[in-house]
Amino acid sequence: MTIAVLPAAPAAADDLSIWPASTAPLPHGALSVGGVALTAIAERFDTPVYVLDEGEVRGRCRAYRDAFPDADVLYAAKAFLSRAMVRWVREEGLGLDVCSAGELELAVAEGFPADRVVLHGNAKSPHDMEAALRLGVGRIVIDSPGEIARLAAAVGPSGSQKVLVRVVPGVAAGGHEKIRTGTEDQKFGLSLTDGSASHAIARILGRPELELVGLHCHIGSQITEVKPYLTAVRRMVGLMARIRDAHGVVLPELDMGGGHGIAYRPGEPALDLAELARALRAELVESCAAAGLTVPRLAIEPGRAVAGPAGVALYRVLALKRTAGRVFVAVDGGMSDNPRPALYGARYAPRLVGRRSTAEPAAATVVGRHCEAGDILAADVALPGDLRPGDLLAVPVAGAYQFAMASGYNLVGRPPVVAVGGGTARLLVRRETPADFRARDIGA
Repeated sequence: MTIAVLPAAPAAADDLSIWPASTAPLPHGALSVGGVALTAIAERFDTPVYVLDEGEVRGRCRAYRDAFPDADVLYAAKAFLSRAMVRWVREEGLGLDVCSAGELELAVAEGFPADRVVLHGNAKSPHDMEAALRLGVGRIVIDSPGEIARLAAAVGPSGSQKVLVRVVPGVAAGGHEKIRTGTEDQKFGLSLTDGSASHAIARILGRPELELVGLHCHIGSQITEVKPYLTAVRRMVGLMARIRDAHGVVLPELDMGGGHGIAYRPGEPALDLAELARALRAELVESCAAAGLTVPRLAIEPGRAVAGPAGVALYRVLALKRTAGRVFVAVDGGMSDNPRPALYGARYAPRLVGRRSTAEPAAATVVGRHCEAGDILAADVALPGDLRPGDLLAVPVAGAYQFAMASGYNLVGRPPVVAVGGGTARLLVRRETPADFRARDIGA
């Protein structure tokens, strides 16, 4: 089914609802984030550039800790990870969930306690498992039957590793079909309905090298309603009750994953954190009481909701083209630094900064510099009608799944990451250069 999308209405000049809380207007149409003018960042670090508000990240970590004081809050590293992010998350008291040896080793090298890390992955490599066991991760999530014997063999007869089982609860939720992971027709987890999860659990309980401490589920991403989580809780508690009845084992942990949705454009819905915390806890207590179970320790895994709203991407306009009744605004970045629009139709709200325009807004499509017709950053958005080359565009809510998914397409090089806070800016990750590409290419 095709859904018609109308051009986004222009946001009011003072609508900063989706921007970091530290964002403030400056004269002549400029904006500051973390006390630093975005124009100054563009001039100092060039464009494209990712800007990350440290205070916003820390504030969102604290909001989760306050909302879930009796739960384990694990930051989902796949959203955005750097050495600085590892330190911020650790200092704010969150755990970490990782999906590879690379993420794990970066975190541990920066001082993150491995016993506060959970390793995920539907296809863990031998290197992933070796690193997890060598470094002593707290939990490994079993995602497929074949992992059971492999992991047990890697642990060895004299060792023990705590594990969770990832269960597919049959709940459809998420902003796009490509990020819905709670249903049967995708690659993650073990089915609740066909018996795969129960069979895997029985096998794990028979392996002395593996200590089954709980269940895990992740129903999707960019979820803005609480109800799907409550349905998933009921089904997961039902499985825990069946495990008790069949094996005499009461599991002490339940990890409900993440996927907490955020607003990418003014007026869009976002998941209400306070309501999620209240309703999730109430449903867990009620369901356990009905099943005669002790309430397990709850864990959640926010990623996008911590990093996304803290980021802003900056681009320079390179060219404008009016053709077939449309206005294309070409910038110096594109799908190599933000593949989300091309992958699953993510929509953003770019804004002119550094110049106050009095021109009427007009519908425009912001496109990238890459050799792909699908290299579109923002389709049919309202921008000033007098936009011109050299203008600076800022795209809020750019902190999650942009740097993390960036590529080397066309050998353009990935942008740098700059942290702001307290009126200062500092480089976290430098820009990838042609020299970096040449250094990796050792063939002749």
